[in-house]
Amino acid sequence: MRILGIDPGLRTLGWGVIESQNGRLRHVANGLCKSQASDDLAARLLSLHRQLDRVIGDFAPDEAAIEQTFVNKDGVATLKLGQARGAALLTLAQGGLRIGEYAPNRVKKTVVGVGHAAKEQVIHMVKLQLPGCEPAGPDAADALAIAICHAYYGGTHGAMRLREVGA
Repeated sequence: MRILGIDPGLRTLGWGVIESQNGRLRHVANGLCKSQASDDLAARLLSLHRQLDRVIGDFAPDEAAIEQTFVNKDGVATLKLGQARGAALLTLAQGGLRIGEYAPNRVKKTVVGVGHAAKEQVIHMVKLQLPGCEPAGPDAADALAIAICHAYYGGTHGAMRLREVGA
């Protein structure tokens, strides 16, 4: 199964593609979709949509995973993040992808072992779990971590594991 992970952001949206086969993970690609702060909001969202649509076309994922929005003290920043996340969700849905959504703490706990891991820890563990992977930046590493989390919990086998433990 090929999984596209998304770390949503209005300025920088991280993406990462992995393959999961027989319990083994393999890095395929990762990168960053960027929008220009000088553009208006609609143009920025359209730019992210087009870039992400190209990623879907280039790498043909079977499923996708995206980080859930967390609410922080800055309401305006949270709203902008939500709009970027909405544009990403729409693009994934248009691509016909099944989408898993994961809380940031769950992703970190899955990849690092602790729910409040630092970015450096996430990058380190992503590189360990995906040998030869060089993330394009922290946002791409987060996207790869989200894809790894989906490989464990979101696929058919993961869904069956969760039902077995009563989640």
